Amino acid sequence: MENTIKVFSPATGDLVNELEAHSEVQIETMIKNGHEAYVSWSKVDAHKRSELLKKWSDNVKNNKNEIAHIMTLESGKPLGESLNEVDYAQSYIEWYAEEAKRIYGRTIPANTSSKRIIVTKEPVGLVGAITPWNFPAAMMTRKAAPALAAGCTFIVKPAVETPLTTIKLVELAHEVGIPKDAIQYVIGSGRKVGKIFTDSTLIRKITFTGSTEVGKKLMQDSSNKVQHVSMELGGHAPFIIAKDADIELAVSQAVVSKFRNAGQTCICANRLIVHEDIVEEFSNKFTTAVEKLKVGNGLEQDTNIGPVINKSSYEKIHAQVVDALEKGAELKTGHEYDVDNEKGYYFIKPTVLTNVTDRMDIMHEETFGPVAPITSFSSLEQAVEIANGTPFGLAAYFFTNDYRIGTYLYENLKFGVIGWNDGAPSGAHVPFGGMKESGVGREGGTEGIEAYLETKYLSIGNL
Repeated sequence: MENTIKVFSPATGDLVNELEAHSEVQIETMIKNGHEAYVSWSKVDAHKRSELLKKWSDNVKNNKNEIAHIMTLESGKPLGESLNEVDYAQSYIEWYAEEAKRIYGRTIPANTSSKRIIVTKEPVGLVGAITPWNFPAAMMTRKAAPALAAGCTFIVKPAVETPLTTIKLVELAHEVGIPKDAIQYVIGSGRKVGKIFTDSTLIRKITFTGSTEVGKKLMQDSSNKVQHVSMELGGHAPFIIAKDADIELAVSQAVVSKFRNAGQTCICANRLIVHEDIVEEFSNKFTTAVEKLKVGNGLEQDTNIGPVINKSSYEKIHAQVVDALEKGAELKTGHEYDVDNEKGYYFIKPTVLTNVTDRMDIMHEETFGPVAPITSFSSLEQAVEIANGTPFGLAAYFFTNDYRIGTYLYENLKFGVIGWNDGAPSGAHVPFGGMKESGVGREGGTEGIEAYLETKYLSIGNL
């Protein structure tokens, strides 16, 4: 494996930190230690696990500013967003601290008076997690918290672009008494560490957030050991605005959804699908709002849009915009760049495109950047057809004040997370996950802890 992992600021290109990558031998030892720690951690009673998770939650809250600063340095997102993400990450720990005490079994009436049937839940075992760079705190805690609450032990490989946030969170867990081998981190490339995880006979579950392509590979490799899997994969979210919608609300929510973290979120609005009678009014008001967003270093005051994470992301985004313009899209604003390949930073001015059609790449590929394509529809059936015309099914949004339209759209959109007049539907208390090629399983809510549990039943005879 590589000897070192260099962490650079995507806002300046400066070196933030340099970490020693773990060797294969070291990772195997960590896996072994995690497996052995499972024997004792799984026996810790639920109330004690809950107490330790609450202490971890409080420790994260008390170190909020430091974590957010680290996150902005390594990810580039505005400091205000980083502060919000720490709150979001902490909410998962707090939620699952309570859920640890609510892992219930049941009894089932037997088919004969001489038997009793009891159903219990037990932790699945050691969990191997792989998390993305775009939400380095929240994507880690919404896996680690339910795993630990269930009685599993946990080893996480953060993205090489943003490992420092995860390291800090793990250290804060250790400070409050969660055993060091119960929650660990691994530094290394995703491909190599992922292969070690899926080859291991000691890791009983793989949980991953990232691209569909990588998720499919992990699922294929994990099948050799019949490991449990939870996959939160790619998205291509539609944002439908019906004729009767509150346009001001739709504009404000579209800005929030589309441009959070410079559009580098798996549930951000990727395709704005607006009724033909209001598309011009919406486009003009949306463009006006977008032009007020400030692009810059996330540590600078009032920055709304930070840099994109790296050169390959910039090149993909730029290529989508060029393709759309060449095929007839109209540029309302943006398509301006502050790029320095030598220093390694890539800023993209928020971009709005209108007259976008199905022939353009941006309607079929997840952008992961601050570009908003606007297309129009004439009927609800057409809007649904456009929205569902993707292999992905993570998140969708629609805006209407007509309950009949809203009910129709909810029932016909094939997505796991849907916002009705709501551009920010996520929360620790709700089940998050996708349909189709956007994933397997759910994170958050009562469903989130089920992914870390096995169901066992006991039939008692001869009574």
